[in-house]
Amino acid sequence: MSAHPPVTLAIRCRVQRYEFLLLWPVLLLVWQLLSACLPLGANPLIPSPQVTARALWESLPELWQGTLSSMGILLPGFGLAVLLGTPLGLWAGARPRAGRIWLPFARVAAPVPPTVYIPYAIALLPGFLASAIFVVFVGAFWPVFQSVVAGVHALDRRYLDNARMLELRGWQYGRLVLLPATLPHLFSGMAVGLGFAFVLLTVAELFGANAGLGHFVQYYADFADYPKMVAGILYTGLVTFISMSLLDRLRRHLLFWGQHR
Repeated sequence: MSAHPPVTLAIRCRVQRYEFLLLWPVLLLVWQLLSACLPLGANPLIPSPQVTARALWESLPELWQGTLSSMGILLPGFGLAVLLGTPLGLWAGARPRAGRIWLPFARVAAPVPPTVYIPYAIALLPGFLASAIFVVFVGAFWPVFQSVVAGVHALDRRYLDNARMLELRGWQYGRLVLLPATLPHLFSGMAVGLGFAFVLLTVAELFGANAGLGHFVQYYADFADYPKMVAGILYTGLVTFISMSLLDRLRRHLLFWGQHR
């Protein structure tokens, strides 16, 4: 038996925490081999990691401007989805009559890919910005709404009985009982909605945008500048990863009481 089991356990936990880093050297090696084995002439479809890194460095100012443009679409659309999806989900989950109205509609509307609304949004809304925000909003709204409804339905009956004993109703009932109890479900829905929002943001920027991360990738793909195109894809993935990590950090900060030690 080890003389210091707590130390051994701490080292093992730290090693397990960073195991995911082992995947990246393997992916880089595969990338390097593919770029060497599939050269395809002077303009390869798979540029080497070195060429891509150089293109990424040269494109950072343009990518930064594209990030600001994309965030101008993503943040309003996603924020509006959370602001509307949360209270509507609480209402539909807590009120049987509202649930009978909203939930059948949600089962029909939620599975419809939001991309089908893009032509109508472009035709009906005033300008590309409003259209893109609307598409992002639709994609993020349903995961938030459905997750909050599921959180309300999963609420322990004891909390409802205690709320009745304390005569909590209306706004107080929602703020003090329903919202705190459904926060884990809400953050799960927000994570799914944010992932959808990034996908739809990129798709929306392919239709008439003159800036943004999706526009950057499409622009250089049209001109067959594959190093910059791949650099834009990797940069977009990094922005998505950072955004998801920030949301997860917020979740862990607000739901500290539910963390396992």
